[in-house]
Amino acid sequence: MQARTVQHRIVITGAGLAAPNASNLPEFRTRLLEGRSEIRMIELRYMQPCPAGVCTFDETKYRRKRENKRGTRAGCIGVYCANEALIDAGIDFSGYDRARTGVYIGLTEHGTVETENEVYNISQYGYNIDYWTHHHNPRTVLNNPAGEITMNLGITGPHYSVGAACAAGNAALIQGVQMLRLGEVDLALCGGISECVGSFGIFASFRAQGALAEHHDPAKASRPFDAARNGIVISEGGCVFTLERLDRALARGAKIYGEITGYAMNSDARDFVLPYGERQAQCMELALRRADLAPGQVTIINTHATGTRQGDVEECRAIRQVFGESAPPWINNTKSNIGHAMGAAGVLELAGNLPSFVDNMVHPTINLEQPDPECALAGLVVDAPKQLDRVDVILNNSFGMVGINSVIIVERYDRDRRQAS
Repeated sequence: MQARTVQHRIVITGAGLAAPNASNLPEFRTRLLEGRSEIRMIELRYMQPCPAGVCTFDETKYRRKRENKRGTRAGCIGVYCANEALIDAGIDFSGYDRARTGVYIGLTEHGTVETENEVYNISQYGYNIDYWTHHHNPRTVLNNPAGEITMNLGITGPHYSVGAACAAGNAALIQGVQMLRLGEVDLALCGGISECVGSFGIFASFRAQGALAEHHDPAKASRPFDAARNGIVISEGGCVFTLERLDRALARGAKIYGEITGYAMNSDARDFVLPYGERQAQCMELALRRADLAPGQVTIINTHATGTRQGDVEECRAIRQVFGESAPPWINNTKSNIGHAMGAAGVLELAGNLPSFVDNMVHPTINLEQPDPECALAGLVVDAPKQLDRVDVILNNSFGMVGINSVIIVERYDRDRRQAS
């Protein structure tokens, strides 16, 4: 493995988020440890009410109502999360150049909500396109959420969106690590955003696939690994991290959530929708090699499992293939609490586990009442948090449609760890 100097070590120093059950990381962590879900029923055009995760946060804390109206829901979430991340990191740009700051945002979809809304709007006027908004094009370009963040913060460095289906949040985090190591930027704002609860088409498509969760109690609708699971609970949300090179973070006395030491992405190259555990296993193995870790050194695996029958089974097979049947690391699932936040899923789920390095607890998976034998994982933490002596390594899985897989490995920061390795 190539030597990794202090200049090439990348650390997480700030986190800002909006989740269906929280609007900051401490609150999010508390809700996860408590096993609380805020999934509720929402009304949709052309459909019956569906369980979904909707974020509640101060939408005008960093941007005026008029600016939010001109922009997008995704941009609104992104601006909130990016500002929160910078404040959490203690960064005011007195020590960083806005021209040397990159903004990389993962998206599963973008533009669907705006297009559906505009089509519906002109339908009220006999489909007269004179009523189509002139804001539509800038709202629907793929770089929109990242661009809205740069406009709000005056960042003049590179910005773009990373489209990688539901692996997009992890993919954007990987992009930030790579750009920092290449010296292209000195500070990276990376994360993922989803505004998908505003789109009836996304709900309708999952229902057509037989993959939209239904339950009389919306808080119990998201139930990965459970024998009675019947699909995905769609949620909106966002999470943005500040990433810095370790030397710069140390120089300014920053708090460090963890160090990103391994990552990997690969492709199934098999099917538009159906996941493939063999490729997922290979992705985890590659990330472990890059982090110079053995499987037995991982403390927590946060699973991607969405509550679909084959998806959950394939990931469990992949985990058993990599980590073996006995003495696995501790395992949890965050979607059981917040649903599936699509492009924001990977980074929200990572954020929810990062405090484990401080409190040494593994948050539980909830709604697992009848475990599916095909999803049996010996280390799965259920219903109540697991107190450990120490958490050293978190492995975060995030997989998406059209066969895209991503894995991020974050380690507890150790000042003396591998200074020249």
